[in-house]
Amino acid sequence: MTVCVTTRQGVVRGRVAPDGVASFLGIPYAAPPFGPRRFRAPCPTDPWTGVRDATAHGPTAPHAPYAPPFDALVPEDSVPGEECLNLNIWTPSADRGAGLPVMVWLHGGAFSNGSGSARGYDGGAFARDGVVCVTLNYRLGADGFLRLPGVPDNRGLLDQVAALRWIHAEIASFGGDPDRVTVFGESAGAMSIGVLLATGGARGLFRRAILQSGACHHFLRPSTADLITARLAANLGIEPTAEAFAALPLDTLLPAQAELRAEMNARPDPALWGEAALNLMPFEPVAAGLSLPGPDCGVDLLVGSNREEYRLFLVPTDRLDAVSEAHLRAATAGYGVDPDKALPVYRAGRPAATPGELFDAVATDWFYRIPAIRLAESVPGSYMYEFAWRSPRFTGRLGACHALELPFVFDRLDDPSYAPLLGPRPPQALADAMHSAWVSFAKSGDPGWPAYDTDTRTTMVFHEDAALEADPRGEARLLWEGVR
Repeated sequence: MTVCVTTRQGVVRGRVAPDGVASFLGIPYAAPPFGPRRFRAPCPTDPWTGVRDATAHGPTAPHAPYAPPFDALVPEDSVPGEECLNLNIWTPSADRGAGLPVMVWLHGGAFSNGSGSARGYDGGAFARDGVVCVTLNYRLGADGFLRLPGVPDNRGLLDQVAALRWIHAEIASFGGDPDRVTVFGESAGAMSIGVLLATGGARGLFRRAILQSGACHHFLRPSTADLITARLAANLGIEPTAEAFAALPLDTLLPAQAELRAEMNARPDPALWGEAALNLMPFEPVAAGLSLPGPDCGVDLLVGSNREEYRLFLVPTDRLDAVSEAHLRAATAGYGVDPDKALPVYRAGRPAATPGELFDAVATDWFYRIPAIRLAESVPGSYMYEFAWRSPRFTGRLGACHALELPFVFDRLDDPSYAPLLGPRPPQALADAMHSAWVSFAKSGDPGWPAYDTDTRTTMVFHEDAALEADPRGEARLLWEGVR
């Protein structure tokens, strides 16, 4: 069964599933960012005549595949085509008067990978539970985030804002309420939300935000971004200009971007990469500086992280056992805390931990957990969570790693694309609890537990038996005060 909806650009035809959820896929929210639009701010899409089919996903933003072993652990879709600035909608009612809450998903992938079209991000479960769910694609890598003279910075973020503006103007036709929009994202998607909150770049376009494993921590200073541009241009043998990069075929540029990240990971020298040597991500939003949004940001927040985020990057690569005491101390100092003070605190709660396991704890705190706490502290009334369910994969060593919460949030434990991370028989009760909390927050601003404050530090910890805790693993929090 199909259903048609009229937008300002034209009519789109979607598909209605047996459960009554209607999906509209691959709808362009901006014009193709190629040709004279390459490396420019997004432009409005041209209208069309007739009925546009919206029953299949559209093109994805160009990107190189994940390097092994992540290509098997985090599978992603890649659909060629220039009309990559598109979005997907799942709705329980394509009735303009329905006034349903809206959730808009910003995918992760280190600003270089991922897409809103991945099967794991199917929004059907949210629509089943009374929410209009939208996922979108935005420009990645050099096209989205490389700093170049004479063109706008942060083009991927500008794409996200353009999509939010399209949603604000059009979502009522799909049953949504444009004044009840919640943006939610993971990793680079959550970091994007953090930048939008801190800069006000999307003020008034969303009412609530959920930031999973990313906050207001990660951005590149212009001087650092210029270093990365110069390095990539030198590797390619071109001038560091938009014209020179635009002249390269994608099958030359995309592998070079992947090689640049591999080079950064192999040689994380601050002299080469600036502060990106700590983040190990060559493509990120560029900003002279970011301040936390503060109590007047006008957005309700739910923010959190996973207990063992960094294990995703240490266990499958066999780096967990390769971390030495010297590397642990150097990394801890690089993150801005004194290893002589910090490491005894971490060891006290983990007396049997190896240097690699302690490195996971320190890196998880610096990269994910502490920025989440700071964001929650900056906006009174925010809600905090921690995801602590441990995957049985890699003989249980993968733990509560980065991205593991995603199938629980989307209530898609049976999706084969998540199997490499989940292993057999993940707990459905945990998916029920986490997914329903996200839905409740989108509907009412209350996920179902007390707000976080600096006295109680109440945090919902999601594991087999979800439970409230006061500042879980709080023994290390004070060590990080004053550290970026």
